[in-house]
Amino acid sequence: MTEQAGELPPICILAGGLGTRLGAISAEVPKALVEVAGRPFIFHQLELLAANGARRIVICVGHLGSLIESCVGPARYGLEIAYSSDAPGLEGTLGAIRRALPLLGERFLYLYGDTYLRIDYRGANTAWNRSGAPALMCVLHNAGRWGASNAAFDGRLVTAYDKEHPPAGLCYIDYGLGGLTNEALELAAPGARDLAGLHHRLAAGSALCGYEATERFYEIGTPEALAETGQFLASLSRPIPDRGAPWF
Repeated sequence: MTEQAGELPPICILAGGLGTRLGAISAEVPKALVEVAGRPFIFHQLELLAANGARRIVICVGHLGSLIESCVGPARYGLEIAYSSDAPGLEGTLGAIRRALPLLGERFLYLYGDTYLRIDYRGANTAWNRSGAPALMCVLHNAGRWGASNAAFDGRLVTAYDKEHPPAGLCYIDYGLGGLTNEALELAAPGARDLAGLHHRLAAGSALCGYEATERFYEIGTPEALAETGQFLASLSRPIPDRGAPWF
């Protein structure tokens, strides 16, 4: 599918994780379907993406992935939705994206299946387009508020990124929305399984466009974060009509 001017490229949602930090909450329900503010969490994500101009979504599923596919279906909130299933065994985030490439094309955005990101998606995509860089990372000025800062941002490029061993002096954190091209994927180290290593290489090579978020992220990775995100989502205005199949 060719991307038109002002249109968002396909968006990949990485929803194959085991959700082990949620304990019994995600034992029989994949994290994407955990009920938050009265609905499966992924419905909140899809509603937000639709409101920001998304048209095509590819959900990478793994743990209990068939439940996600049967619950969400092929269309919801006016979105066209496709699915890519992980191979047996853990392939990591990079492996999941590589497996989904036939559905994603040569340029796409991605986010994680446990995050709710209030950001200007069109603005981020436009900045990435204008940069000419093969990849995008959205960042948030953090200064230690939400975990260790792991990125340096000069207003145009992410100039350093280290998720595993972030050096002192960094003040930005990976926001959770990014973009990749096939060109960027070719720069990954042989055998690499996760996005963090690729981002490190891209930043070091001045190949990672940066875009600064202005609102904090919400996530459901732990029971505490789940409760906080539930309170926030419950405080929002009434959701837009959902034209997909019922989930209950």
